[in-house]
Amino acid sequence: MSDSVRVGVFGGSGFYSFIDDVEEIKVETPYGDPSAPVSVGSVEGRRVAFIPRHGVKHELPPHVVPYRANVWAMKELGVERVLGPSAVGSLQPHVKPGDFVVCDQLVDRTSGRASTFYDGPVTTHVSFADPYCAVVRRGFVEAGREQGLSLHDGGAVLVVQGPRFSTRAESRFFSAQGWEVINMTQHPEAILARELEMCYGNVSLVTDYDVGVEGEIAPVTHEEVVRVFDENIAKLRDLLFAVIGRLPEERTCECATALTGARFEV
Repeated sequence: MSDSVRVGVFGGSGFYSFIDDVEEIKVETPYGDPSAPVSVGSVEGRRVAFIPRHGVKHELPPHVVPYRANVWAMKELGVERVLGPSAVGSLQPHVKPGDFVVCDQLVDRTSGRASTFYDGPVTTHVSFADPYCAVVRRGFVEAGREQGLSLHDGGAVLVVQGPRFSTRAESRFFSAQGWEVINMTQHPEAILARELEMCYGNVSLVTDYDVGVEGEIAPVTHEEVVRVFDENIAKLRDLLFAVIGRLPEERTCECATALTGARFEV
């Protein structure tokens, strides 16, 4: 089976029933167990692996998600492209709740997370100038526009440690930097995929305005995040299905050769 599973999906908040009629596979990794057994099913004629990054019952807060185990499990099954949808807060007035953002940049402000597979003895520096696969990004943008979604092509996602939300002062600072959205899980998920030469793409569903955005914005609550997410989950499901169906068979992007020239060997 592993040879035929070439696409993987990491589900976000409230998105645990992505594939019907699934086969559950337990994958052992050098980094412990993934968030849940991997579910494998068919989408648009392709075998797709799915892992709920927070666990089946959302029992894993963002700072303790086993990111390395999750990404390694995908690679172990033969996955070449990973889709990482996520719920985000908006840092800019023009990015509205219910909008979709196909991120092209990432800012990491997390701390203490295991964020590499390469702790030595071979020093490995993987290029991360463009964190998201251009081919997967293009698939999200094209499919989203065809479906008539309110979609932003590009944007920087700020990744914070969590599990708490921002203070007003922090949020005003983040907004002033011009970053578009805020999230708690895109790092180290994206860089770990790059380190294993897998393509990684994100589409972010905006569920709320962060508290520092202009105007009198009520503080974000988890209940509000889940409400907006639930209202748009069908759109997200349709978008993911469409992207999976249109991914080209051959990989010509830089992700596939990310380790070329990245290792310092004497």
